[in-house]
Amino acid sequence: MKPRSKKPWRFSHFQRRALKAVIHLIATGYLVALFYLGVNDQLGPDPVDALLNETGIWAIHLLFVTLLLSPLAKRLPSPEPIKFRRMLGIYVFVYAIAHFFTYALFELQLDWHLLTSELVKRPYIVVGMVALILLMALTVTSLSVLRRKMGKQWQRLHYSIYAILPLALLHFSWSQKTFWQAPIFYWLIGLIIMRGRITRTAAKTVKRLKAYQ
Repeated sequence: MKPRSKKPWRFSHFQRRALKAVIHLIATGYLVALFYLGVNDQLGPDPVDALLNETGIWAIHLLFVTLLLSPLAKRLPSPEPIKFRRMLGIYVFVYAIAHFFTYALFELQLDWHLLTSELVKRPYIVVGMVALILLMALTVTSLSVLRRKMGKQWQRLHYSIYAILPLALLHFSWSQKTFWQAPIFYWLIGLIIMRGRITRTAAKTVKRLKAYQ
């Protein structure tokens, strides 16, 4: 993908901080509003199901946006989108953990023995848990001090975001009991976003195979 312009553009310090403030306001405000409406029984006939759906879906939406930032930075070209990646990545985790706690608190009533049986009966929960654990690892290691200490290991760990997307989509599709209707559109969007990464990985794999021949 060729950049549209050779001269990189940048936000001013004020513009960057203002846009981040807007993102914080929207992301936090929507989550708070969801739980407020849910607790007050204003999310339809099944508030828990509505909370589960909204937190899960928006975790995926934010993951899409986070994965788009790197190719967008190359396309513009500009380093600015990358400066929003950590913040949005953290919000992916916030919505994902809200999704999990909604399930644990309202569905299971914090009965961890029941969670064990649910993991056996519903493998899609295991898939979701794996994605959540990876997101937690990325969020914890997003701190600058840990990034410096980890060195090259940090980059290897953060490549796992490319595994989190298919895991999240599999969890979503499996929970819906179909890969059609809404899930198929999410998979198509995911493939479009990951197209460049898939192409580069395939090219490297072919190159390595040729080298062994």
